[in-house]
Order: sequence, then C-alpha cells, then structure tokens
Amino acid sequence: MNKPFYDNIVSRALQERSCSENDMFDILQNPEIDLLTLVHAAYQVRKRFTGKTVSIHIINNVQNGLCSEDCGYCAQSKNSQVPIETYGMKSEEEIMEEAKQAYEKGAFRYCMVFSGRKPSSERIRQLTHIIRKIKKQYPLEVCVSAGIIRDHEAKILKEAGLDRLNHNINTSETMYKTICQSHTFTDRLNTLKAARNHQLQICSGVIIGMGEGAPDIYQMANILHEYHVTSIPVNFFIPIPGTAIQYQQPLTPEYCLRVLAVFRFLNPRAEIRVAAGRELYLRDLEPFAFYIANSLFMDGYLNTKGSSHYKTLQMLRDAGFQIQSEFSLDELLMREKKPDLLNSPYDKKIKLKGKKDLHPSL
Repeated sequence: MNKPFYDNIVSRALQERSCSENDMFDILQNPEIDLLTLVHAAYQVRKRFTGKTVSIHIINNVQNGLCSEDCGYCAQSKNSQVPIETYGMKSEEEIMEEAKQAYEKGAFRYCMVFSGRKPSSERIRQLTHIIRKIKKQYPLEVCVSAGIIRDHEAKILKEAGLDRLNHNINTSETMYKTICQSHTFTDRLNTLKAARNHQLQICSGVIIGMGEGAPDIYQMANILHEYHVTSIPVNFFIPIPGTAIQYQQPLTPEYCLRVLAVFRFLNPRAEIRVAAGRELYLRDLEPFAFYIANSLFMDGYLNTKGSSHYKTLQMLRDAGFQIQSEFSLDELLMREKKPDLLNSPYDKKIKLKGKKDLHPSL
C-alpha cells in the first residue's frame, strides 16, 4: 500500500472521523499492507491521545465457576468440562488483601470479576461496601464485571464510587448465537446503556479467533465506538480443552497486530488493552503491540495464566514505555528480585560456546 493510504487513515483517526469499511478490510486482509508502516501509523494515533504510557490491570476472580450461562468459549460455563476451581464470593478480607497486592504490583486499576448471569440485590449491597472500602484505602481505580446490570443497579454502583463497569460484547451481533444461547447480544448492549446512563466508564471487549471475519471485526469496533467505550480489551481466543468451542483460527502475530490497529483507528481515544492470548499469539512481536495498544493485564486472565511479572515489566521497560502507577518500572523490577539485570544487561548472561557448539557435527 502506498503512503497516502496510511496518511489518510491517520488523519481521519486524529480528527476522530470515521475510517472507511474498505480501508479497515484492507488492514485486516490485504497482503500489500506493510506491517511496520501500519504499526507506525497506529502509533501516531496512540501517542497523540495516550502518550507512551501503559496502564496495568489486575483481575481478581472474586467468584469462580458456578455459572448458569452457556458461553461456548468460557471455562466457567455451565456446559464446560474444564476442571477449574469453583467457589462463591471471596471474603471481604481476602478481596481487600488482593487489592493491596494489586496496588503494590503497580496496578492502576483493580478489576473484580464475578461469574453468573447477574448480581442479586444482596450482591449489589456487598459490592457497594467493598468499593467504598477499596477507594478509601488505595489509590486504585475500581472496575467490576458482574454480568447483566440494570439501570438502577448501575446508579447504585456509581454512587458507591465505582469507576468502571466491564461487560464484554465478545463478538459481533451476527456471530453471537454461535457462541451463546442463554442470553442475547441485546442483553449485553442494555448493560452498556445502563452504565452510560449513569456516567460510568465502560469497559467492553472482544474475543478474536472464534470464526469471525473482517465484517464482524469492523462491526465490533464500530459498536464500541458508538457506545463511547472507554476501555477495549482485545482477547485472542485460547481454546481450553473442555470448552464447547474448540476450533481455532490460525492467528499469526502479524494478524493480531492488524486487528489491534483496526480497533485503534476506529476508537482513537480508547484504552486498547492487549488481553488474553497475547503471549500465545504475538510471541516475539509482543512489544510491537504496545505501539498500538496502551494497556495490559498482568497476573493472568479470567481462566488462564499469563507471563511472569518480571517478563512483562522488563518488556515494557526495554521498549521505553512508562506505566500509570505510583511506582516506577525500575522499582517494580527491583521487587522481582532480579536487580542485576537492571543496570548491567550482560551480567551473568554471557555464555561462551563450548566444544559441542563449535563442532556440532562431532
């Protein structure tokens, strides 16, 4: 693709004007797209609106499993055969201790995730108490994912000090019935409306790799723009043995970066988060993702583990990014007990070739 193609997309995104469907399809599908040029183009938009800062989010599975919904991608689904640990809501003491740990690990936002269709009145009452307590003790933003939320419940949570409500759309409206039958795409949009009605920040993400095509990805990114979604976690499907959905699209590192670029161009101000599957699919190109996205999960995802704290923090530091935290990257890396690597990158790492390396045919 020629330079004017990229310049036009950047110009439209910087002016917050809609990018064309055909241009986005080209980004996703056209073999003539130059990856480095695309990443640079997306970085121009990312840098204008979010600088070179990355926000770290830590998920707390406050409740795990015991879900009535049949989402085919999820290890916590009622139809799942995945041998996960199931439990009801954690104690207040455990939740507060984990909030403290998240703060000390450099988290900007603490995300409490509940399984299940929707919260009871008692659950809403418990949540309001815990949100107030966390906000009082730690300089953390608080996000809650609790299933389908009605208008009056969103109002109560906002008044308690909740910063952000998470409710993922996961896929396009066209695709939705292929991944879930126990609730509808409209149910999910109604939760986003309830959050928007009460000025809660909205976090709503997607899962890439469940059979969707370019039109579905474009549709998802546009809907999230229409709902003024503040934060968009882009997950790459992890086919956990025992879940209903097991087919897997061939997601390459290049394709994952193309997808992130589409979400950036169509949602220029949004916090684009590289979520589940980043380690699995981006591989050696993972640092490139943060020239497009400006957020990540640390400490793993809803059902799966992620890379180590040290590896994640070192990657950000090596690429020259900063983090939203009261602690610097150097401070956090020191806590990981590998200070020798901070100032002397060759210390204890140089290994001379031995006989077997020099004479591989022997």
